[in-house]
Amino acid sequence: MSTEFTITGMTCAACVRRVEKAIAKLPEVAQVNVNLAAETAHIEWSSNASEQAQQAVIAAVDKAGYSAVMINNAQQQLQQQADQRQLSIARQKRNFYWALVFSLPVFILEMSGHLWPSLGTWLQHSLGSQRLLWLEFILTSLVMSWPGRQFYILGFKSLKNFSPDMNALVAIGSLSAYLFSVVVLLWPHLIPADSRHVYFESAAVVITLVLLGRLLEARSKGQASEAVSKLLGMQARIAHREGPQGYEDVSIEQLKVGDIVLVKPGETIPADGKIIEGSAYINQAMFTGESQLCPKHIEDAVIGGSISSNNSLRVLITQVGASTLLAQIVQMVQQAQAEKLPIQTILDRVTAYFVPAVLTIALITFALWCGLGPAPVISNALVATIAVLIVACPCAMGLAVPVSIMVASGRAAQLQILFRKSSALQLLCDTQALLFDKTGTLTYGQAQLQHSWHHPDYSAEQVLAMAAAIEQESEHPLAQALTRAAQTQQLDLPRASHFKNHSGLGISGQLDELTLYVGSAPFMSTLGLDLHEVAAEAKNWTQQGQTVIYTALKAPQQPSVILVAAFSIADQVRTEAKSVIAQLHRMGITTLMITGDNQQTANAIAKQLGITHVYADTLPADKAKIVQQIQQKYSVVAFTGDGVNDAPALATANIGIAIGSGTDIAIESADVVLMGSDLNHVPTAIDLAKATFKNIKENLFWAFFYNILLIPIAAGLFYPWWGLRLSPMFAAAAMAMSSVFVVLNALRLRRYQYKTQ
Repeated sequence: MSTEFTITGMTCAACVRRVEKAIAKLPEVAQVNVNLAAETAHIEWSSNASEQAQQAVIAAVDKAGYSAVMINNAQQQLQQQADQRQLSIARQKRNFYWALVFSLPVFILEMSGHLWPSLGTWLQHSLGSQRLLWLEFILTSLVMSWPGRQFYILGFKSLKNFSPDMNALVAIGSLSAYLFSVVVLLWPHLIPADSRHVYFESAAVVITLVLLGRLLEARSKGQASEAVSKLLGMQARIAHREGPQGYEDVSIEQLKVGDIVLVKPGETIPADGKIIEGSAYINQAMFTGESQLCPKHIEDAVIGGSISSNNSLRVLITQVGASTLLAQIVQMVQQAQAEKLPIQTILDRVTAYFVPAVLTIALITFALWCGLGPAPVISNALVATIAVLIVACPCAMGLAVPVSIMVASGRAAQLQILFRKSSALQLLCDTQALLFDKTGTLTYGQAQLQHSWHHPDYSAEQVLAMAAAIEQESEHPLAQALTRAAQTQQLDLPRASHFKNHSGLGISGQLDELTLYVGSAPFMSTLGLDLHEVAAEAKNWTQQGQTVIYTALKAPQQPSVILVAAFSIADQVRTEAKSVIAQLHRMGITTLMITGDNQQTANAIAKQLGITHVYADTLPADKAKIVQQIQQKYSVVAFTGDGVNDAPALATANIGIAIGSGTDIAIESADVVLMGSDLNHVPTAIDLAKATFKNIKENLFWAFFYNILLIPIAAGLFYPWWGLRLSPMFAAAAMAMSSVFVVLNALRLRRYQYKTQ
C-alpha cells in the first residue's frame, strides 16, 4: 500500500534528505521517496496504513520544518500542487518586491561612491556618513526581519536538528555580514581600524537575489508538471446523467458504475463505459495516437476523456474515479515521477555530506584569510567566508534529476508512452537486446489474405466468393481471413448447404449444384487432384511463411473434381515493423523474435524484417526461460509483447514493454506501456530515455561544475596570483541562476520530438 503527500517548504537537496529521514523513522514506513521538483513524498507502507500512521507522517514533516498534506487522488494532488504553487509564487513575489524596495536604496547608498562619484559626494554632504550608515542599518534590518525571515526560521531550525540545508547557508552568510556591520556601527572600537567596513548591502542584496531565484524557480517548476495537468484537463467536469425526471447535470465525482449518461456531439465522454444507444466517430488520439476518428457503435467500449464528434450517445458507465483509463494513465506518470533513479541514490549520498563540507570549507576560509590574508584582514576574511556560504547552495543538485524526470515522463505521456517506473528510463538507455513477441506485436495478430491464383475459366472474385461462402460456416482463423477478404471486396456470399468438416484437412459444402472443397494440399490429394498448376506459386508463398489453402469444385456436368483456386494466408506484418527494426539496429540494439509458430514461418517473417535471431515453436511457459538465456549474453534485455502469455517474459526482462492495445495483465507486468499499437513508440521511448539522461547529465554537470568552479573562487584560492575574488552579491546571483538554469534546461524536454535515425 502506498500514499502520496504534498510537501511544502523544501528548497534544496538537503531539505529532501531531511524530510526523507524524518518520515523513514516512523515504524510503519517501508520506503519513502521525496521529490523536490514535484514537491511530493511517495510512501510505501509495511502494512495497511492507519489514520494514526498518516497523521504521524504529517507531524514528523512539520517537526522537520515543513508542511505535509495527504493526497487522495490525482485530481486532488494536481489541484493541491497548483494551489500551493500559486500561493508560493504569490508569497515569493511579495517577499521579493518588498526586499527589492528596501535593498535597492541600501545598494545605492553604499555603492554610489564607487559607481556614481558625484551622487556619493552629494549624499555625504547632505546626510553625513553616520546618518547614511544608520539608514542602511534600518533598511537592511527590514529586509532580514520581514521578507527574509524565512531563511533564519528554517535555517536555524535545520542547524538545531543537525541537518543544515540551503537556508542555513544563506542565514549564516547574510547574518554574519549583518552582525559584523552592526558591530562596526555601534561598537567600532571592537574592530581594528583597517577593518571597519560595513556590509549591509551584501546582507540585503544577497537576500533579495536569493528570493528572486526562488521566484523564478517556483514559476519554472510549475511548467514541469504541465503535461500531467493537460492529461487531467481532458476530463469532462459535468455529465448529463439519466434520472427519473430526465437528464440532470452532475459533476463527474458523483457518477457511479451503472449510471447512464448522455454525450452530445462535440462533448467529452465523462468516464469509461459502453454505448447502449447511438453511434458516432470518437476522437481518442490521446490514448491511441491514432489521428483518425474511430467509429463506435452499440456495445462498443468508450474511454472517458475521448470526444464524440458527430452524434449523441447514451453510455452505460462501467468505470469511475481511479478505475478509469485516464486516471490510471495519470497515476502511472505520477508514480514514475515519484520513483528515484539509481543515479539519484548516489546523488543523495553526496548531498548528505555537502552542506557540512561547505560549512567546514567556510571555517577554513575564514581562518586562512585571518592568518595569511592582506589588510583589512577581518573584512576580507568575512567577505570570502560569506561568498563561500552563499555560492555553495545545493539547490541545483536537488533539482537536477527529478525535474528532468517530471518533464520527460509528462512528455512521454503526450507521445502515448507511459513509464510505469522511472528506473525504466535509465535501463532503456543501456538496452543491448530487444526481444519481440511476433503475433500481435510485430504482426497485426489477425490472419489476412495475401495472394491468390485462380483457374482461367473463373474470375478472382468468383473463386473468392465461392470459397468464402463455404468458409463463413467455420470459426477457424484461416477461414475467417477468406471471409473478411470477401467482405472487404463487398462480394455477395451465397449460403452454403450440406456443410461438412473434414478434420485436419478442410471443409466441403454445396452451393446450388456445385460441390466445393476448401482445404490443405493433403485434402486435395484425397480428391485425386494434381497441384502442379500452382506448385511454383505455392512453394514461393510457403517460403514466405504463408499458409496455402486450395479450392476445388465438382459440377454435375464435370466427370471429376477440378482445382479452381489457391490462396495464401498469413498474419500480416505491421507496416512500420521493418523500419522500427532498422532504427533499433542503428541504435546498436540487437533484435530477436520469439513465436509459437513453426520455424519456417518464423524464419520467413524474421528475414522480411531483418531479424537474425529467432526462437520458434515456443510454448508460453518457455518465453521467460528464453529471456533468462538471453540475459546471460546481454546485460540489459528488453521484451516487447501484448498477450497474457507474454506476462512472465515481460516481468522477467530487465525492461518489459507492453503494447497498450494488448491485455491488462501484460500491461500490469510491464515497465513501459505503449498506448495504441504503433511500434514506432519503441525506438521513440528508447530515444526519449537517452535524451532524458543526456539532460540529467547536463544538469548534474552544471550543478557540480558550478560548485567546483565557484567555491574556490569565492574562498579566494586564486587571489594571490590574479587578485580574483567573488563578491557575496555575485555569489547570490550565481547561486540563484544555477537552479533556474537547471529547471530551464529540463524544460527543453517538453519540445522533444523523435527524429528517425
